Amino acid sequence: MTFSSAVGRFRIFALAEAISWAGLLLGMFFKYVVVQNEIGVKIFGPIHGAIFVGFVLVTLMAKDPLKWDVRTLVIGLLSSIPPFGTVVFERWASKTGRLTETAAEQL
Repeated sequence: MTFSSAVGRFRIFALAEAISWAGLLLGMFFKYVVVQNEIGVKIFGPIHGAIFVGFVLVTLMAKDPLKWDVRTLVIGLLSSIPPFGTVVFERWASKTGRLTETAAEQL
């Protein structure tokens, strides 16, 4: 995975978005169940927010190089809403050939 291609950027942000969701959910668990302390949410909330915005931008920028139709783009954007949805979408897109670039487009 590398930032030099649309596929690499998308995969990195999809994974990062899922990890930040996990951190935010863990912070919410500690806030509301274990210790009633907001530190986890205060840390992971802004991190998740920034990565979420990055994922949306990377997804929008991936549409043309990856030749996604509007349906695939919308599903990709909606995948950022449920926890770990970006990983599910990334795996589906990879299996269905939606995360491939031709050699000419990678240059």
